[in-house]
Amino acid sequence: MNILDDLKMQYKLGGIVNKLIYWNVACFLISFVLPGILRIFNVNLNVLQYVSLSSNPSDLLWKPWSLISYAFFHFDFFHILFNMLVLNFASQLFLTFFTQKQFLGLYLLAAVFGGAVFMGTYYLMNMDAPIVGASAAIMAVLMAVTSYQPLIEVRLLLIGRVKLWHITAVLLILDLMQLRLENMGGHISHLAGALFGFVFIKALQKGTDMSLIVTKFISFFANGFRTTPSTPFKKVHKNYTKPVEQRTASRIITKDKTQQQIDEILDKISQSGYDSLTKEEKDFLFKSGK
Repeated sequence: MNILDDLKMQYKLGGIVNKLIYWNVACFLISFVLPGILRIFNVNLNVLQYVSLSSNPSDLLWKPWSLISYAFFHFDFFHILFNMLVLNFASQLFLTFFTQKQFLGLYLLAAVFGGAVFMGTYYLMNMDAPIVGASAAIMAVLMAVTSYQPLIEVRLLLIGRVKLWHITAVLLILDLMQLRLENMGGHISHLAGALFGFVFIKALQKGTDMSLIVTKFISFFANGFRTTPSTPFKKVHKNYTKPVEQRTASRIITKDKTQQQIDEILDKISQSGYDSLTKEEKDFLFKSGK
């Protein structure tokens, strides 16, 4: 199995965090590689111009997708590297207590909220600048889990064990200190994202799960074009001449053996990582996932 197959398998087996990292990296590569390819044909294209979020609300009329797309693109390598490292760190803690659907809902809603706050603030200050980056969404995830379990201890390289709220506090203080410096819009969106993460957890603790907005929205479009029978209960019963046990026994046995082997491999991945698998185990997962 080649590198491409490995990447496909990791994407398929990975959770929503893994997929989001893949999407962010893919968007980053597109924004830098595609313009270079087009320049060979004398075509100038600035991808970020079409996906970045403008501070002018009227620009949403011709690129409404930018309220989400800006959170999947980055300015340079170090920008995306730092964001993906923090995303991986914060998401592992978040998913210890909450579901993947709640994570996705928080991520997307915080991106929209952070972008809206940036746009409104710049518009009121009569300033004009675009932003890109997943920082608002990532800060929301970090702030959410910090608000829920602030005293969790984590081990940092070269520093040792520190409490989670210490890390979050440092990042927030850095954003506050740089508000009047370069990239003020980015820091505004970071702080807005953190605020949304705090509100998200407090609402969840009171019984309101805001992530359901995203879940229902995705389900609506995922199922909206599926046709369903107009009379689903037309047939009340049906006689089967073949015994149920005889009809399904062999299928269940095959499925159980295959599923058992998949579960054992997935347990190995969760304990030691994907790279710990043998070539035969990777090939088996790849074939069973088709």
